[in-house]
Amino acid sequence: MQRVKALIKVRHSFQTLRFLSHQRCFSAQPNYAPYNDFQDQVLVEGRAKSRAAILNRPFALNSLTTSMASRLKKLYESWEENPDIGFVIMKGNGRAFCSGVDAVALYHLLNEGKVEDCKRFFETLYKFVYLQGTYLKPHVAILDGITMGCGGGISLPGMFHLVTDKSVFAHPEAQLGFHPDSGASFYLSRLPGYLGECLALTGEKLNGVEMIACGLATHYCLNARLSWVEECLGNMMNDDPTVIESSLAQYGDLVYPDRSSILHRIETIDKCFCHDTIEEIIDSLENEAAGAYDDWCRTVLRKMKEASPLSLKVTLRSIREGRFQSLDQCLAREYRMSLAAISKQVSNDFSELLQ
Repeated sequence: MQRVKALIKVRHSFQTLRFLSHQRCFSAQPNYAPYNDFQDQVLVEGRAKSRAAILNRPFALNSLTTSMASRLKKLYESWEENPDIGFVIMKGNGRAFCSGVDAVALYHLLNEGKVEDCKRFFETLYKFVYLQGTYLKPHVAILDGITMGCGGGISLPGMFHLVTDKSVFAHPEAQLGFHPDSGASFYLSRLPGYLGECLALTGEKLNGVEMIACGLATHYCLNARLSWVEECLGNMMNDDPTVIESSLAQYGDLVYPDRSSILHRIETIDKCFCHDTIEEIIDSLENEAAGAYDDWCRTVLRKMKEASPLSLKVTLRSIREGRFQSLDQCLAREYRMSLAAISKQVSNDFSELLQ
C-alpha cells in the first residue's frame, strides 16, 4: 500500500511536466474508434486473472508506430483500473519482441514535412514508457527475440523481464544519427560500471544470458519452455508479485556468460568508457587496441567512427545526466532531445543516415 501511495504521488507530480501533462481517463471498455484499422497491430489475450498485449507486426519485427503506442497506453490505463485484472503481460509475435521505432515511417513523415506527426509519436511513446515505469500492477515482459531501441523502453521499466536463449538486446541509435531514448538514459546509466555508455555508443548486442548477468532481465528460460511459462501465467489466479516471481523462476535455468561475452571485458570497458569526452574514449580504445592487439577494441572503434559524431556526443552526455535523474526527468529531457533531432535545427544526421 505504501508503494501504491508513493507511485500515485509521483505520478501526480509528473503531470506538471508540459509534454506529459494530460488527463488520465480510465474505462473498463476503452473506445478505439480512431484506431480500428490498427487494432490488429496490438492484439489482446484475456486470461483468468491477467491480460496480454501482443505486438503484432512480425513482418516489421514489431517496430513501433504511433497507433501502436497509443493503443498500448489506452489498454494499460484501462487494465490498471479494472479490479478483475491482477497483472499484465507483454510479448511480441514472431522472431522479435520489438525492434524499436519504425524508423522508415518516421523518415517518410519527416520527408513529407509532417514534423507534428513525429512529435505526436514521441509524445505518445514517452507517456506510455512513464505509465509502464509507474504501473500499479505487476507486469511481465517476455523479451523473446530481438529487443532494440524503444523495445527496451516499453518493457524494462516494468516489474519482471523474462529473456530466453533467443533474446538479442541492443541500442543502435547513435549509428542512425539519433540517441538512445524512451528512458534508455535511465536504465542504461544504472548498469554496472560504464557498460551503459559502451552499449549506447557502440550499439553492441547482449544476449539473454548477458541481460540476466548485468541486471537488465529478472528471469531466464529456454525458448523451448516458453509455452509452459505462458500457460502457467495464463492459469494463475494470484496477482501477488512474489507468487508471479516464483512461477517465473521455476522454469529458469542457471546460466553464465560464455568466455567471449562482452561482460568479461568489463575492466577494459570501465577503463576506456569512463572518460568525459568522446575523443578521450576513442583515444583510450586506440591505445588499448594497439597495446593488447584486441580485436574487440578495433571492432567497437570502427562502429564509433562510423556513427554520427554529434550523436555520440549527445548520447554520452545523456547517459551521464541520466545517472542522477529519475525516469520522468530522463523522459522529459529525451523528449526535448528527440524534437531537436527531428527538427533538423542542429543537424540532418538522423534523416541522412536513414536514407
